[in-house]
Amino acid sequence: MKRHAPAAPALAPALSKCLLTSAQAVLDVLQGRSLSDALATVPGPLRAPVQAISFHAMRRLGLVCAVRNCLVPRTPPKPLLDTLLLVSLAVLDAALYSEQAAADPSLTPLHPSVPVYAVHTVVDQAVRAASRDGLVPWKGLVNACLRRFVREHATLLPQVLKQPEALYNFPDWWIRQVRQAYPHQWQAVLQASNLPGPMVLRVNRRRTTLPALLAAFSGQGIQVTVAGGDALVLQSPRPVHDLPGFSEGWWSVQDLAAQQAALLLPVHDGQRVLDACAAPGGKTAHLLERHALELIALDSDPVRLGRVAENLERLGLSGPTVQLTCADAARLGDWWDGRPFDAILADVPCTASGVVRRHPDIRWLRRESDIAQTAALQRNLIDALWKTLRPGGHLLYATCSIFPQECELQAQAFVQRHPDAQRLQAPGQLLPLSLPGASTLATDGFFYALFVKAPEVVDNCA
Repeated sequence: MKRHAPAAPALAPALSKCLLTSAQAVLDVLQGRSLSDALATVPGPLRAPVQAISFHAMRRLGLVCAVRNCLVPRTPPKPLLDTLLLVSLAVLDAALYSEQAAADPSLTPLHPSVPVYAVHTVVDQAVRAASRDGLVPWKGLVNACLRRFVREHATLLPQVLKQPEALYNFPDWWIRQVRQAYPHQWQAVLQASNLPGPMVLRVNRRRTTLPALLAAFSGQGIQVTVAGGDALVLQSPRPVHDLPGFSEGWWSVQDLAAQQAALLLPVHDGQRVLDACAAPGGKTAHLLERHALELIALDSDPVRLGRVAENLERLGLSGPTVQLTCADAARLGDWWDGRPFDAILADVPCTASGVVRRHPDIRWLRRESDIAQTAALQRNLIDALWKTLRPGGHLLYATCSIFPQECELQAQAFVQRHPDAQRLQAPGQLLPLSLPGASTLATDGFFYALFVKAPEVVDNCA
């Protein structure tokens, strides 16, 4: 099988800086900061390689932590030294596997997103990285640790892979939750969640057509696959500004699972619609691309709401019938004018356990107690939103989670609390495996439940 050419030759001179910058990003995650925020401060020329290394390290963190524990009997004296070791071990493991795969065609090639460098380059550049930022006294430790891993790689890996956290690269509690929820699919779910998600686009039918966009991509030699509806899947991810039509608003990036929301919510032109928890605005835009609506996009975060405004402007969807409101959706007195909505999209806050393919840091940022906390937040939110829906109107409950407490169990409990809520047909739980009708294309983990509010009964005998 033909392997993708490694990015190492062009990046090797800066690899030491990339390793150290990635180590700082991983340290930020371990201290509670999102990887997206950590990478936002990385200088432009380093952004792509640092992101590739950091993402790979997050996806292999369980393994390299177990390896580090075997190679270094004591906790490294500096946190940055520790994460430099972890990041370097992750990149070195990929380098060693790449060498093995080149000699053994039966081995599955690494995913194209994995940063692959020569083994000696990784060791040398990691030691150089330890020569910066006050880590000089531990250069020898880094050198000895990595060289020992090279020598003992074949015997050390089978030993550490006996630990579930090292084998699946998820926290033990996460593994337990998934295994309990999906006893026949849990291993496949965890394995699929470690693969980077494809880059999926949604065609903006108000600015262009699917055939026109296909022609534009073909003209630049960009290979895409039509995935049904308004969706296109790129064969290889690219920066958005490298693709035709981004500035013109011809398309948006949105996973196929998330694109189902606008298709599932029953709306038609002229209706009053609420998109609660709207940021960053992908589902808001999709609804407006399909229908002429009186729409309120609500979000409690003013910065994220600003992204909604930017996206709608780029897509040509801003207008007098579209209102952006910054408020807590559960506090009706702060934003609701008393006019009922015909339809509500409730894409509620959750653990985001379904999008770890795209945000591999999530698994290390979350705690098991977060599940109950977000479930309680969701319950309060949808109970409040239900009051704003007219009789006969529809509410689509959505989460990017795979934990039943935030998904199916939440939907069942909602119907029990609200006798006037009737549950209609909807996909329910989508796992990061494949979506029915979409061939073998894996989607993010998502959940959808659709409810209709019973019409008010008129007492004609009064």
